[in-house]
Amino acid sequence: MCNQCATDCMNQSNVAELVKCIQLNLDCANVCLSAVELMGRNSEFAERFCQLCAEICTACAEECAKYASMNAHCKKCAEMCQQCAEKCMAMAMA
Repeated sequence: MCNQCATDCMNQSNVAELVKCIQLNLDCANVCLSAVELMGRNSEFAERFCQLCAEICTACAEECAKYASMNAHCKKCAEMCQQCAEKCMAMAMA
């Protein structure tokens, strides 16, 4: 969802206003993918990495929420990032 949101934001007429949103979306997508890979390998760093993932997901959700009333993709992304942050934090606390 983050990659889709970033792409959709880049196609908006107010793209300059959305730079931080785009950057956070790309960061979030990358860190989530890395978290999945670390968990899949039962890495000793997975729990700590999931804490970072939760932090970035929360930041992305908060930024996307700023534009949720204007862009449906930002609304959906904010919701999904918040859910992901909750799951990552649960993993980090396991």
